Amino acid sequence: MPQLRPFDYAQESETLPRRYLYVRFGSFSTDSRPSALRRDGRRPILNQKPRKWRDALPRFFIASILAVVSLVVCASVAAQDYPTRPIRVIIPLGAGGGGDVFARALADELSKTLHQPVIVENRPGGALNIGTRACAESAPDGYTVCVLSSEPMVYNQFAFKSLPFDPEKDFEPISLLFFNTLALVTNRSLKVRTIPELVALSKAKPSTLSYGTFSFPLAHFMEKLKQETGADIVRIPFRSGSEVVNAVLSGSTPVAILALSNMVPQLQSGHITALVVTGKTRSPLFPDIPTLAEVRGGENYPATWFGLFAPAGTPKPIIARLAHEVARIVDDRGFRQRMYIDRAVEPSGVRLEEFARFIRDERKTAELIVRASGPQPK
Repeated sequence: MPQLRPFDYAQESETLPRRYLYVRFGSFSTDSRPSALRRDGRRPILNQKPRKWRDALPRFFIASILAVVSLVVCASVAAQDYPTRPIRVIIPLGAGGGGDVFARALADELSKTLHQPVIVENRPGGALNIGTRACAESAPDGYTVCVLSSEPMVYNQFAFKSLPFDPEKDFEPISLLFFNTLALVTNRSLKVRTIPELVALSKAKPSTLSYGTFSFPLAHFMEKLKQETGADIVRIPFRSGSEVVNAVLSGSTPVAILALSNMVPQLQSGHITALVVTGKTRSPLFPDIPTLAEVRGGENYPATWFGLFAPAGTPKPIIARLAHEVARIVDDRGFRQRMYIDRAVEPSGVRLEEFARFIRDERKTAELIVRASGPQPK
């Protein structure tokens, strides 16, 4: 085995450069040690001048720009291929209500357009907060979207001290689907046809009448009416509009405030009596029912609404694709007749670029309504 000779500084000093450039963890450093090897055993890069950190900035910025461009390109490609598997639609209400029926009809149409199953998943309870939280915590990949109402998106943040989600940051708005026309209704066995008659009956039989609703904004409507008229009607909470309708029909909860879309057949058959509606004008489907403004004067109660959302962080091209497909579906003449006109539901006309601004304006109105309602956040 050949003998390793020791390093002779005097002999080698003229042939080795006095300064060396070393690469260390992606940065540049210099060393003037006259050694053929670094302490860690790696050889120096010879015959290079030391580089300053400023020299690396152009490369850093170029790499950053390329990274951003690659992400945009990847997202665009993903949107073109989207979807490649079934899509889930979360709705925080029980099955059978107006919002659920609309969500299922929309899901059926999206399945045809996107060529993938679109499956509706009901997550009721907790003043709609349970299902809304499930939506917020889902992966932002375009394979979970949610049909959410104005209650969790603009009202609950003022009605509760804390929420398990942030309605302003945890969601991407896609499309405002429809407005609900609300109605104050009773079981026909009560034999009342106006608000004054209902108030008089509740005072004649104190603590015996109850009203049903599944939503805070709707409960606020009734509580405000009770404050103004002195009516004695107790609230019974429910999880969906279909449950409220069944309770009114059975007589167990003979009064209710809910959307017309939940009870069109029952109103047409006369099993349920509507006293007023809250729309700006009378419903074309029920022109004999007066508006609240006609009966009591002043402004009408703000309409409730449902919209399509995705978890925050869902790629913008996928959001745009879904918004385009939904707009095409709701503009279809057959869909409008079946899901809007025949069910006393009002189309919104609000699209993707306007939806976020609409929600911000609605939050201002919701805060005023909740603050004026009296009860403190719970």
